[in-house]
Amino acid sequence: MRLAEYTDFTLRVLMYCAVNADRLVTVGELAEQHGVSKNHLMKIVSDLANQGILETIRGRGGGLRLSRAPDEIRVGGIVRRSETDFRLVECFDGRTNTCTLTPTCRLRHLFEGALAAYFRELDGATLADIAPLPPEPRGTPRRAASGPILAKIAPPVSRKRAPPKRSG
Repeated sequence: MRLAEYTDFTLRVLMYCAVNADRLVTVGELAEQHGVSKNHLMKIVSDLANQGILETIRGRGGGLRLSRAPDEIRVGGIVRRSETDFRLVECFDGRTNTCTLTPTCRLRHLFEGALAAYFRELDGATLADIAPLPPEPRGTPRRAASGPILAKIAPPVSRKRAPPKRSG
């Protein structure tokens, strides 16, 4: 399953706000950080504010921040509200389904189970679980981490598979 770009940037905005919870974040800063237009981010920020997930402060010195603690924000809920289409196959939509196999096909049941498992996994994670740890202040002893500590949230990395090795 592939998330829409809108959902991807929604999650990035929230992770960035979680990492920078000690201050207000601006839309301009988010646009620069993620290499996306301010207009696109304004729609995302507006939607998140309307959902009560972000608090926005207007005017000079304004910005935005999470309205709840990161451990109270479920990833599954964010994805459900950000995505517009979870139809994995045509038969998920009874209005447009023209598949002649539908009455006897068991594929839909398999995909429904896969989608349910997908959301079970996302519902088990909070924003606190996915946000990078903030960088440690200088002079602070390093603590063990389960993964790399990122100061910035980087764009997704394209991972190309290496060509198969030839034997012989």
